Amino acid sequence: MARGILLEHLTWIEAESVLKADTIVVIPLGAATKEHGPHLKLNNDFQIAEFLKEHVLEHEDVVMAPTVSYCYYPAFVEYPGSVSLDLDTAADTIFQICSSFARFGPQRFYVINTGVSTLKPLLIAAQRLKELKVLLHYTDLEEKIAPAANRVKEQEGGSHADEIETSLMLVIAPESVNMEKAVKDFDQIGKGPLTRTRSAVGTYSPTGIWGDASLATPQKGQAVVKSLVSGVLEDIRLLRQMPLPTAQNEQNLG
Repeated sequence: MARGILLEHLTWIEAESVLKADTIVVIPLGAATKEHGPHLKLNNDFQIAEFLKEHVLEHEDVVMAPTVSYCYYPAFVEYPGSVSLDLDTAADTIFQICSSFARFGPQRFYVINTGVSTLKPLLIAAQRLKELKVLLHYTDLEEKIAPAANRVKEQEGGSHADEIETSLMLVIAPESVNMEKAVKDFDQIGKGPLTRTRSAVGTYSPTGIWGDASLATPQKGQAVVKSLVSGVLEDIRLLRQMPLPTAQNEQNLG
């Protein structure tokens, strides 16, 4: 039986009874339109967010907000179907969601973050929310999966639609993975956003992969999933105990 509550399934009257000062509101964040090579779907990150959402609902007493499917993904905009908000819009979106909920009581928020570039707008939003005495924490995806990824990975490098992310999806949603199209595409020379044009500034990737997806296995994915799920749950448990921020003007008075 789930411990958490899906907000979208409530009436406003029911919502009023659960949105209290000590409530933790969790906001899943995962792109539904972002390239992940020829072997993974555009909604890859959305699927990860939904998977983690279910685990949080099962184990933690939280209120779960609807999943946010657009954010800041500037490294992938050359690939058809990929959508990115600009940095300010992405940060303001998270800020507005949290500040809207905060009007009804909640002061602690956690974003199930399934991206890397999304750390920038989340940090900006968290800093702005401190002025409202609201605490926002979020998943550092690379940090959470690193212990397991470093144990199991064989690729020489990579971080997108690669061995590790593909292994993760072979556990979370194997039906969405086409291993026949999983290849190695790893440009070690380029820096910056992925690009389909060899002569352009950035990291050349004709497939949209950066790493070696062909090395992915469900066994590797199991280790990564375990590390990620336990990391997210631990983040939320720590958030419950953390003191709320003090508004800057009050700090200055001290």
